[in-house]
Amino acid sequence: CGIQIGQFVCLLGPEGLLLGLMAYDRYVAISHPLHYPVLMSQRVCLQIVGSSWAFRIIDGVIQMVVVMTFPYCGLREVNHFFCEMLSLLKLACIDTAIFDNVIYACCIFMLFLPFSIIVASYAHIQSACSAQAGKKALAISSSHRTPVFLFYGAAMFIYLRPRRYRAPSHDKVISIFYTILTPMPSPLIYSLRNQEVMGALRKALDHCRIGSQH
Repeated sequence: CGIQIGQFVCLLGPEGLLLGLMAYDRYVAISHPLHYPVLMSQRVCLQIVGSSWAFRIIDGVIQMVVVMTFPYCGLREVNHFFCEMLSLLKLACIDTAIFDNVIYACCIFMLFLPFSIIVASYAHIQSACSAQAGKKALAISSSHRTPVFLFYGAAMFIYLRPRRYRAPSHDKVISIFYTILTPMPSPLIYSLRNQEVMGALRKALDHCRIGSQH
């Protein structure tokens, strides 16, 4: 259960950070296209990805160690689809209010920091472009906004609600969005914006249509 908590934080955390940094990437590409090779060089991209993963891995290991040091007694049945940290803390035999408050503060920081980058990036894109160009730029970025809406909407509902409003049934349903529904269509959403992938898809559909006619 502890390993599952660590893996959950390590894998889910970088997604939120990278979604925010992808918005900055689009801002640079649209607003500063001539400076893009310098501002978003391969070295910078590797540093962004590496720092996102390193920070969340450290965070995941710390949370896993702390949660598994709490004493658990009585019924050890987690009321969730997986070993989610907040659900596991309800089974602890001691008062975990201080740790809950720390996690709540960390969630606010880790969700609002990248989300503010996303909002600021798209606001700058909209203000820097004309009305027609701004609509075109936002249409191009629709493949990014869809996962952002699913991921941050579900995560904020789960982790930023006051404790008295939390219900296990709600948490289990909403967790499906940011653990399954958001990652699952992402490869399809992003790849369909790639012209080479679209060309290969059209050729495959043409072959299927010709084969069905014969």
